[in-house]
Amino acid sequence: MIAKIVKIGNSRGIRIPKPLIEQIGTPDQVELILKDNELIIRSVDNPRKGWDRAFQRAQENQNASHKDEGIDIVENDWDNEEWTW
Repeated sequence: MIAKIVKIGNSRGIRIPKPLIEQIGTPDQVELILKDNELIIRSVDNPRKGWDRAFQRAQENQNASHKDEGIDIVENDWDNEEWTW
């Protein structure tokens, strides 16, 4: 597909056709990558997608077992020594 570059103030831009926007789920932001003299435009993944449900499941598991099975706390000398920078 070919898109025309248009002037937008002091910048330049392209219009992304509606069918392409619909295919990627109409994101609010995109990531621009320049690689091997090619401009790549891709939707930004939400790095915390699904965290709410994961925390909810962890809370449910903790309430069911009354213990925290997901976190191991290991003590070492680093916790007790003064650090020098």
